[in-house]
Amino acid sequence: MTRSAPGLALLLGLALTTSACGGDAPPATDSDAPASAAESGALTDVELEQGIGPVRDLELGPIDPALVAQGEEIFTTKCSACHKIGERYVAPALGEVLSRRRPEYVMNMMLNAGEMVERHPVVRELLAEFYTPMPVQLSDPAQARAVLEYLRSVQTGPAGGAGPS
Repeated sequence: MTRSAPGLALLLGLALTTSACGGDAPPATDSDAPASAAESGALTDVELEQGIGPVRDLELGPIDPALVAQGEEIFTTKCSACHKIGERYVAPALGEVLSRRRPEYVMNMMLNAGEMVERHPVVRELLAEFYTPMPVQLSDPAQARAVLEYLRSVQTGPAGGAGPS
């Protein structure tokens, strides 16, 4: 098989260009560094404490009985196959979850479980313990808020969300 003169010239030019570049990478500059923790894959302190997702800095008032009823129905339908309040099941018991996690973290776990499983170190530890990643069951923040209200109403431990430990 013969090559045309222009094609051969192009190949030769490419070979000379790439060999002239050498193998050394240029030194890194500040512009090459990630601009934020999110770009580098690292989590911010807020993400570690409140989870990865849209919910930030909730202001919770007294427990709302109507929201509790709505949340209990959603929990029964979408969550109870894996979670129980007072016992470990397929997934962690949730009776004391608000003594261990902030409300924002709990809601972000409901709304953004996939990214939480991929990136949050505490959730990755839970995955190693329970072997079952949490599927996203809710996409509506109002539903997640209702489930949170139900969880607040059935807490068996002190609420307060001590953080991601």
